[in-house]
Amino acid sequence: MTVLAFWPWLAPPLNFFLIVLGMFLILLVLIQKGKGGGLIGALGGTGGSSPFGSRAGDTFTRITIYVACVWLLLTMIEVRAIQSTAGQGQSTIILQR
Repeated sequence: MTVLAFWPWLAPPLNFFLIVLGMFLILLVLIQKGKGGGLIGALGGTGGSSPFGSRAGDTFTRITIYVACVWLLLTMIEVRAIQSTAGQGQSTIILQR
């Protein structure tokens, strides 16, 4: 039995946090300057320069990688929590028959 089997309440708050983190990740990617100027140029900014300074691209790239890794890890934990919760419900039904 896993540790997550004791936490059936973990899935809904984790799902909410994953949605918020996913929206933050989308916004973080949209802010970055791409090779062609990115979406920031379409939003009124200049395509050739970053509104956050010349070294902002490196910083945003690192932050994006870290946020994406955290999002992926939390997604794996949520899948595991949902599987253990669903497995508990199935074992109860089998025992009742």
